[in-house]
Amino acid sequence: MTDATAKKRFAMPRELRIIFSAGCLVFVLMYLVVPQFANARKVHPLHLLASLNPLLVALAIIFELAAIYAYVELTRTVMYPYAPSRYSTLRVNLAGLAISHVIPGGTAPAGALAYRIFNELGVPRETNAFGLAAQGSGSAVVLNIIFWMALVISIPLRGFNPAYGFAALAGVFLMLAFFGTILLITRGQRHADNWLRFAAQRVPAVNPDAVSALLKKIAERITMLINNRRTLWWAFTWAGLNWLLDAGCLWVFLWSFGYPISPIDLLVAYGLANILAAIPITPGGLGIIESILISTLVGFGVPHAQAILAVLAYRLVNFWIPIPIGGAAYASLQWRRGPEARPGATSETGPAPAA
Repeated sequence: MTDATAKKRFAMPRELRIIFSAGCLVFVLMYLVVPQFANARKVHPLHLLASLNPLLVALAIIFELAAIYAYVELTRTVMYPYAPSRYSTLRVNLAGLAISHVIPGGTAPAGALAYRIFNELGVPRETNAFGLAAQGSGSAVVLNIIFWMALVISIPLRGFNPAYGFAALAGVFLMLAFFGTILLITRGQRHADNWLRFAAQRVPAVNPDAVSALLKKIAERITMLINNRRTLWWAFTWAGLNWLLDAGCLWVFLWSFGYPISPIDLLVAYGLANILAAIPITPGGLGIIESILISTLVGFGVPHAQAILAVLAYRLVNFWIPIPIGGAAYASLQWRRGPEARPGATSETGPAPAA
């Protein structure tokens, strides 16, 4: 039996994947989300909408827009000096965001889409591959650092929750994998090259020499980024701002419903929800983030009604609205036929600055 035959034989049919994903979504909604609403029926939360401050709603939206801008700058920083214009990078990020919000495990197809479009925008393959990998994994590392720092302050004041330990342990494995991969590529490149060649020889239509050349160029990109402290600093800064501004959007919505909790408590709830939502069960952590945020915020003293409305308002801005906007962004990229859409073309604004 050939490798291709074995892969085809054991691949899950598309219909079963859809049923499995739908079943997971129904499970999350029925056993995690719906009970939150059932518990809140006693307090009639909808009357709180009448006292909602539109200026605070506008401020929350500004925070979310600023978070998206920070992610654009993170993308351009890790792709320096070949990054496309901010407008093009924004559209690619929005298109990927939309895909990740409608497909379980959507970060993989979103990354594939971004890789293809950035190639068309003239970003070299090795810079493209390294940039997208560094953007995703580096951003996750920054989130874990923020979560750990909040835990160090929160646990002596609020006590320990078993879910904190699970999320922190998951973060430890992520950090080990992230820095271990960097160490393997930069310090143990010969061993990594031998392993990848061995694996590539067993995959049809894959050229081991091309894989080896790509590994060498990615190692050069990592070394360049590590040696360029200013670029590395800005990459971590933009990643941190992306998470903090997004969390700020949730905090403003809590404020708009009358409960601006401690920023430390907010970051613990926010970090816990986003770290556990990294498990690709539902698109963009749909249902998981809502249930964890609501239950954790209630544990920190936010009334159930206010917690539900604040989280739903936040997820409307953070999750649902970007889907049609991302679809429109992808459509604009498909219709565009300017010089930046041709492979090998240069950026509209030239090379991106380090920050």
